[in-house]
Amino acid sequence: MRIGILGTRGIPNRYGGFEQWAEQLSQGLLARGCSVSVYNSHFHPYKESKFKGVEIIHKWDPKRIGLASQFIYDLLCILDSRKRKFDAIIQLGYTTSSVWACLLPRNAKIIYNMDGMEWKREKYKGLLKSFLKYAEKLAVKYSDAVIADSKPIKQYLDSKYKTNSVYIAYPAKVIKKPSIDQLSRFALKPKEFLLLIARFQPDNNFEAIIEGVLKSGFEKPLIIVGDNSNKYGYYLKKKYSDKRIVFAGKIYEKPVLDSLRYFTALYFHGHSVGGTNPSLLEAMAAGSIICAHNNEFNKSVLGYDAFYFDSYNDISNILLKTTHLHDKNMWVENNIRKLQDEYNLDYLVGEYYKMLTE
Repeated sequence: MRIGILGTRGIPNRYGGFEQWAEQLSQGLLARGCSVSVYNSHFHPYKESKFKGVEIIHKWDPKRIGLASQFIYDLLCILDSRKRKFDAIIQLGYTTSSVWACLLPRNAKIIYNMDGMEWKREKYKGLLKSFLKYAEKLAVKYSDAVIADSKPIKQYLDSKYKTNSVYIAYPAKVIKKPSIDQLSRFALKPKEFLLLIARFQPDNNFEAIIEGVLKSGFEKPLIIVGDNSNKYGYYLKKKYSDKRIVFAGKIYEKPVLDSLRYFTALYFHGHSVGGTNPSLLEAMAAGSIICAHNNEFNKSVLGYDAFYFDSYNDISNILLKTTHLHDKNMWVENNIRKLQDEYNLDYLVGEYYKMLTE
């Protein structure tokens, strides 16, 4: 079976959750005897034609022109896929690709992983928000199968579009041996810092988290990991110059990220839009005590095993009761059990493979 994976900046992962899943899924399908190709943006640092047996197809991406570049990149990938004789195409995300969905090859089965409800993001207003709702509709229309990465997303899709979407989440592997040595590059000590790892966009609640930390009077630094070289990142760095707020920039080395998550006193997950977020699963896998934004997506994953916040006041109150940060072993154990039962890599790849073969 020949499978093409579209919709990401490419593998190995240097960008985000979809890229991580594309890397894991392509390897898993390859191990099951499939021929797998992944599309990479031309500015991805990996320039080879193969990655661990997976074919890499490089396509031009005019990144510097902003959002429009994603439409162009997606179009070029889709047009190329028409020449490849794929049996199935897995499209990760719909935001900028579904407008071209009618051009996808008709002799291939089209599977859309819908991600979250993009039109809910704060950065999208007016006509753009309306367009994203339309794009969501197009993705469902041109799909042979629709994947929802969380149960609330499945309920939404099935209710709105009368479809029978398939719930398949993302995996995370439990961390066995984090390295305390990884903290030395940041001059940090175990349990003596707070952590936030996210893309720099408003709906990830950066300001609520930062304000909550500052207003609590909590003395431990908040380490913020992510590519802050965008407009929102510049805004936050200018606004928050307090020494307790450390903008660490982008970090992609998994051993470093795993160690930061493992040794943090509290991990913040501010994502408010979308389904099952891979970075949340990674925090669970590392045994982090988690403080998450209070929404149905996060609660469908964490249940009762986390702190939740709606505003910076909630975060301040949690941090003021510092004794609560050290006595949540049951939360950690419960979250790891969920990963082993529901977010197992081999099981989730197997669900994709089963759907493809059926």
